[in-house]
Amino acid sequence: MKEKILEYLKKKHDYFSGDEISQHLGISRQGLWKHIQDLKDSGYDIVAVPHLGYRLESCPDRLFVLEIARGLNTKFIAKKIHYFDYLVSTMNLAMQLGMQEAAGGTLVLAESQTKGRGRLGRSWFSPKYKGIYLSLILRPKILPAASPILTLMSAVSICEAIREVTGLDARIKWPNDVLIHNKKIAGILTEMNAEVDKVNFVVIGIGLNVNNDKKSLISGATSLKEQSGQPINRILLLQELLRRIENNYSLLNDKGAQAIIDKWRIFSLTLARRVKVYCQDKHIEGQAVNIDQDGGLLIRKDSGLIQKVMSGDVIHCR
Repeated sequence: MKEKILEYLKKKHDYFSGDEISQHLGISRQGLWKHIQDLKDSGYDIVAVPHLGYRLESCPDRLFVLEIARGLNTKFIAKKIHYFDYLVSTMNLAMQLGMQEAAGGTLVLAESQTKGRGRLGRSWFSPKYKGIYLSLILRPKILPAASPILTLMSAVSICEAIREVTGLDARIKWPNDVLIHNKKIAGILTEMNAEVDKVNFVVIGIGLNVNNDKKSLISGATSLKEQSGQPINRILLLQELLRRIENNYSLLNDKGAQAIIDKWRIFSLTLARRVKVYCQDKHIEGQAVNIDQDGGLLIRKDSGLIQKVMSGDVIHCR
């Protein structure tokens, strides 16, 4: 009912009488008042004036489910959203939900994380009400060896969403970082539950710096606010990101991995550059020439030998 009340109040920036809202939505005046109070407690600035009624002045900067769902228009992504003011880690909860047979497209979203996880056991700094921290459950019909394509798909989706909403030139550093002007704006962590020949489910975790101030960013990182010079509407950005993920996931299912790889190449900062890739206790150096169907980076070493790398830390040499 709160969603319907908000939808009504958002029709225009004017007063609506309590009788009008109650009759239209089929609830009592007392029930309306209780819902209005709940919305105000959640941060919605709703003015009540005797003989005039209620007027919505502003909405809070929160990733509330009712705000995300309004105008999202996806077929299966984020049809079920688990929203929290804070979590230890969205990845941890999403993995638990996946084990409990949560549907593909289920979204776990937090305003902050106390122990946000990045790749290779690293942490992701998640200040409250500043970024987008999510984990998405997917149930792809692919072999476990093909799962890295989902990381590439997610990176492409992030770049597309950032460009659409902000106009900023987001680029991908293999395998899972999104950069703007060579500073990290987003990271992706992909984990799966699988058998030898079957993926049961995949969880894609995304951390995106949106309205972080410069003083709160670690070295080498940036935010959309810092790059654009103005705050970014997190709801609009999240909605666009979810739509892009759904579109690219459908593209992957319909056209195969090559369609995603073709998109990824357009956004790549890594291809055609000399790179060093640190893998465990060794490193590989050479020219990044391509990625293959599995999402592996192909490096031409100085000897001319082509070597495939599936994971590691990449340094762009020039």
